[in-house]
Amino acid sequence: MKLTYFGHSAYQIETEGTTLLVDPFITGNKHTEGVITPDALSPDVIILTHAHGDHWGDTLEIATRCGALLVASYEIIQYAAKHGHANGHPLNTGGSWRFPWGKVTQTYARHSSSFPDGTYGGNPSGFILQAEGKTLYNTGDTDPYAEMAWIGEDYDIDLLLLPIGDCFTMGITGAVRTAKMVQPALTVPLHFDTFPYIEVDTDEWARQMAEVGQKTKVLVPGETLDF
Repeated sequence: MKLTYFGHSAYQIETEGTTLLVDPFITGNKHTEGVITPDALSPDVIILTHAHGDHWGDTLEIATRCGALLVASYEIIQYAAKHGHANGHPLNTGGSWRFPWGKVTQTYARHSSSFPDGTYGGNPSGFILQAEGKTLYNTGDTDPYAEMAWIGEDYDIDLLLLPIGDCFTMGITGAVRTAKMVQPALTVPLHFDTFPYIEVDTDEWARQMAEVGQKTKVLVPGETLDF
């Protein structure tokens, strides 16, 4: 699989001839300036962890233009349909679905979820993506929780994506604890340095991860990672 990072929690996955776009907060995301614009993205699938504006972002514009399949909570799928995009596949916590391009399992996230207009967005979530013999785990916006250890037991995680910015999600300490439970081959941080509230020292995070034997990579917006 090939991952291209756009900053904050937005990234693209290319797998099995299919392009997946995750949490496409592009407009208003300072990390995407000079890197990518919404009209340059043409995904086959959009996966959303929750409905907050910094994740929902440009979903409706991109999905409507491309006809992309939207994979998210039932409430997000219903909201998109009411706003003109009916091509959706709902999931809820613990549920899985095998698509032609891979399997998605929705996981619990300890957070909240509402649209910018205040509409309830269903359960916040993370997800596990299995494709091309690889396994990616995006925790979504969350604090650590004990059941993450089960994910580490049940899956061999090739790539762990998790927030480190603190304030609204786990920070450095929580991210280290999560990685210790999941035991991935590689961890990439999300959800940091976009706003003053979530500015963080990524070097310190990487140092603490290394102390517990965890391999890390901090991606620059626009950078691509093959895994």
